[in-house]
Amino acid sequence: MEFPRRAVLRLAAGAAGVAAAPCFARAEAYPTRPVRLIVPFAPGGGTDLCAHLLGDWLGQRLGQPFVVINRTGAASNVGTDVVVKAAPDGYTLLVFDPSAAINATLYDNLGFVFLRDIVPVALIMRTPILMSVHPSVPAKTVAEFIAYAKANPGKINMSSGGVGSTPHVSGELFKMMTGTQLVHVPYRGSGPARIDLLAGQVQLMFDPIASSIGHVKAGQLRALAVASATRSEVLPDVPIVAETVPGYESDTWYGIGAPAGTPPEIVDLLNREINAGLAAPALKARLAELGGTVVTGAPADFRRLIVAETEKWGKVVKFAGIKAE
Repeated sequence: MEFPRRAVLRLAAGAAGVAAAPCFARAEAYPTRPVRLIVPFAPGGGTDLCAHLLGDWLGQRLGQPFVVINRTGAASNVGTDVVVKAAPDGYTLLVFDPSAAINATLYDNLGFVFLRDIVPVALIMRTPILMSVHPSVPAKTVAEFIAYAKANPGKINMSSGGVGSTPHVSGELFKMMTGTQLVHVPYRGSGPARIDLLAGQVQLMFDPIASSIGHVKAGQLRALAVASATRSEVLPDVPIVAETVPGYESDTWYGIGAPAGTPPEIVDLLNREINAGLAAPALKARLAELGGTVVTGAPADFRRLIVAETEKWGKVVKFAGIKAE
């Protein structure tokens, strides 16, 4: 997910100012040196910003720097592979999103099995995805859009930031559950995909709410529905897709993992400190600027989410016949 440059700079600068409690005396030796936070995406996206905000909090709480390192490539697989191959000592962590669950089926020869080789540490937040259309589309509701799409099979273009991205599979899930025939148009990044939606070159996009809400409020796009399980606090009057398509749900989430074999006491320590950060008003407010809702819980809770997402998106990838580029 991409954000305006001004918002990126404001959030990044604000990370250093998030108030954290002083380092506390503790029996654990960890950490005694800097910790790497591997982000498998380019700087400026939601995953990167979450990493910087949580890294600053953890560094202040635990007394060692948590250094964000961007290792891009292969839809997050390059950075994930770095963490999979790292020593399981807590000094190399992965900050990731639903790509991890999607890629498990999308790619045939990853060289790793995510749920086997990465230990979930903590879920950070979930961000709604908005189903929006260009104003030239006559539909005002999801039901009207479905009827319009069925009356015009293969004539409605749906943009995304790339094959296998969360917006792409969100659209494919919609197609699968509604029997509509939409034409996927992939772009090299959500920015260009959104530009063509605004220009009317494509008609539909499933896009993280933080990236599209400004265009909706400006009247440049029409929000049909939020794809998450509940309505969004920032667009309370916009219904959820599931009100028309029962069972439909899709959102973006961010979390932290560690190499398999990382000592449970380190995983538990990191989980406690991350949850403490997510409950802190200053950090919670910063994360809310990304358009999402923080989620606290145990590592086992996060693992259940990844398992469920891997199963769900695996079915969608197979149904749509999606192939990695």
